[in-house]
Amino acid sequence: MIRVGIITVSDRAHAGEYEDDGGPAVRAACEQRGWIVEAETIVPDDIEPIQKAIRAFSAQGCGLVLTTGGTGIAPRDVTPEAIRGIMRIEIPGFGETMRMRSLAITPNAMISRCLGAHVDQSLVLALPGKPTGAVECLEFVEGALPHTVKLCQGVPTSC
Repeated sequence: MIRVGIITVSDRAHAGEYEDDGGPAVRAACEQRGWIVEAETIVPDDIEPIQKAIRAFSAQGCGLVLTTGGTGIAPRDVTPEAIRGIMRIEIPGFGETMRMRSLAITPNAMISRCLGAHVDQSLVLALPGKPTGAVECLEFVEGALPHTVKLCQGVPTSC
């Protein structure tokens, strides 16, 4: 069973200026797969709060931490930088797959900076902020998630 933490990265949603749609969309996608959503939060587009939330969710046993938002190229989009600042390793295949599969849907996928990384005891995926894009990207990589989460948690695998 995959235990999940979901982090919405958005200045405006954090400030209450608009309702978060990304987090609930990702939650629904996780629940459809039978995964347990252990924790959720909304943080501003700042490196330190993103890093603190990821580490807190990993410490409480979330083997998979999903961020939604902050993966574009706007000045406030810093989610990849936040993750890279605390990761053990980046797992390039996740970002590559999300971008390549998304290109069939939108040419704007070229500017996405989605990624996968091993942080503490968790697999962290940086998903787009757009709810449909976040769910689609999760679908594109879900086949590799159970095995990768086990590896990040130090659980022996047969593969």
